[in-house]
Amino acid sequence: MRVLMTTDTVGGVWTYAVELSHALAERGVEVALAAMGGRPSADQRAEAYAVPGLELHESALRLPWMPEPWADVERARHWLRELAARLRPDVVHHNEPVYASLDLGAPAVAVGHSCVCSWWESVRGGRAPAEWDRYRTAMADGLAAAHAVVAPTVAMRSALERHYGVHGAHVVPNARSPRHFRPGCKEPFVMAAGRLWDEAKNVAALAAVAPGLEWPVFVAGDARLARTPNFHHLGRLPSRVLAYWVVRASIYAHPARYEPFGLGVLEAGLGGCALVLGDLPSLREVWDDAALYVPPDDHAALREALAGLAADGPGREALGRRARERALAYAPARMAARYLEIYAAAGAASRPGRPGEAVACAS
Repeated sequence: MRVLMTTDTVGGVWTYAVELSHALAERGVEVALAAMGGRPSADQRAEAYAVPGLELHESALRLPWMPEPWADVERARHWLRELAARLRPDVVHHNEPVYASLDLGAPAVAVGHSCVCSWWESVRGGRAPAEWDRYRTAMADGLAAAHAVVAPTVAMRSALERHYGVHGAHVVPNARSPRHFRPGCKEPFVMAAGRLWDEAKNVAALAAVAPGLEWPVFVAGDARLARTPNFHHLGRLPSRVLAYWVVRASIYAHPARYEPFGLGVLEAGLGGCALVLGDLPSLREVWDDAALYVPPDDHAALREALAGLAADGPGREALGRRARERALAYAPARMAARYLEIYAAAGAASRPGRPGEAVACAS
């Protein structure tokens, strides 16, 4: 089987795509990655080329949620048509659902990792303004045309239903290999990582509480916040360097306002960190009792949770063990097996000519 898979280089979708490609390759599936959103970094290229048989096709084309994207979206449509004509994939796996409306001669699987409309609802409140109507329509068209739709959590599936009228979507949790996240000797600091410019990640809350904590807070990400005592910005780190920091951290904090799954949190769980997370339905779905939860904008609650764990060695270690046990259940082999089932079902759905209806699934 050959899969043409779109991805982006901006956030967790890249990590997810490479992890899934690796797990699929172990089952004999050939994957061609079509990357958008900016050229991959040297570190990202090394990750891709470590996947047996993977083909990486690069572009700097803007993604549909970026400023003034639509000329690049049209260029991306032509590019994907050319790739599909040359590669002749058995399935096209769209990690950007907008492109699932393309007829590329193969069944289309669209994965709704996140979206502007659900982001806006959670972070700004209410409906995204009229300037996002074109995006909203393109997302709805792509999801409707897909032969199968996937979400990483029930919470995100509900968002796709609410904003785009999706029905019968599969839920397949993301996964991460534990090979780079073996817990080591824990050190007294709090770790966080993510797109610091994204209000949804709410890193500003950590900067606000850091001066009142005994332990330092270290944050990895690709933008800077104002200088704050006890709050240390590490910049954007290569994945292996980030893993080195994560496995040393005693606590990982992610007081998010919006997080459809959270691959960074999964890495921290694999690293045996005690997790302090924003109290969101999606994060409770993924982590259950293996984390502490705080209201995202309650700085006092965040400070209390972090200080309490720092002062409670046995409790912190027990929470870290629960997080790792929970994280190990999100295995790449299991994720790949589910996607292979979905690819097969999408192929069966495409033969009668039923585009526009997601394949029903009870999961």
